[in-house]
Amino acid sequence: MLAATAVVSAVPLAFHRLVPNSPGRLGSLLESLLPWSGLVPLVLLGLALLRRSALALVALLLPAAAWTYLFGGLLLPGAEPGAHHLVAVQHNASDENTDPEGTARALADAGPDLIGLEELVPPALSVYERTLAPRYPHHAVVGTVGLWSKHPLTDVRELDIKPAGITEPWSRGVRAVAHTPDRPIAVYVAHLPSIRVRATGLASSWRDESAVLLGKAVAAEQVPTVILLGDLNSTVEDRALSPLTAQLNVPERGFALSFPTAFPLARIDQIMARSATVGRLRTLPPTGSDHLPVIAPVTLD
Repeated sequence: MLAATAVVSAVPLAFHRLVPNSPGRLGSLLESLLPWSGLVPLVLLGLALLRRSALALVALLLPAAAWTYLFGGLLLPGAEPGAHHLVAVQHNASDENTDPEGTARALADAGPDLIGLEELVPPALSVYERTLAPRYPHHAVVGTVGLWSKHPLTDVRELDIKPAGITEPWSRGVRAVAHTPDRPIAVYVAHLPSIRVRATGLASSWRDESAVLLGKAVAAEQVPTVILLGDLNSTVEDRALSPLTAQLNVPERGFALSFPTAFPLARIDQIMARSATVGRLRTLPPTGSDHLPVIAPVTLD
């Protein structure tokens, strides 16, 4: 029984793309929690050792190999410190954050070149602007998202990633060109719609539609180098983000689970890039938000 369970546990890891997304977007739901599937082989390993089952131990090689193939690289150390061109931070600051000044100072103290923020609402927005201004003289805010930069910003514009089903005012994407010493970089900051897990499955149609619109905007971007910072309400394993992951590099080192702060279950805050490599992703200490900030070095190709 242990050996059979071990073999079965390898199936969703090795063949998760074959799980249908209808009904209930079960494929996306599975992929969002896929890293946690590594707990199953660990439990089975303990049972196999307790039972002294050689057959179960051999069978466990299948899920262990599948998990290592998918996620083992995230555990490896990153590049040598200093071997990058800039550093980026992504943070959903939360519209219920009671300490925006402390949040802004914590992000600035990490020393990034770029800071992407979501859920910026009055009066907290003015606090972020005032607190970050001394070290980040360039910023662009559209709707509830914003970008702060040490480098000059030009060509700021709103990103049209609003799903057709949302009729009220909704603006959660901004694009700007950051003029770094090495080259101009098109920086995108986006906040995709939230998802809900219900008895019928994953309710994510607005998020999925917004991801497609964001993917089209990135594909049409004329500036060769792109950095995307955002709360995408999805993990990079989720097929719903394929419009982005198919054309942008994702971090190959670091789990950096970012949500929720109390017990992080998934990394839904993302840093991705085109014509650049995102280094080891890690989280920063908690702020007044229900998300953890994520930070990563970026090396231009």
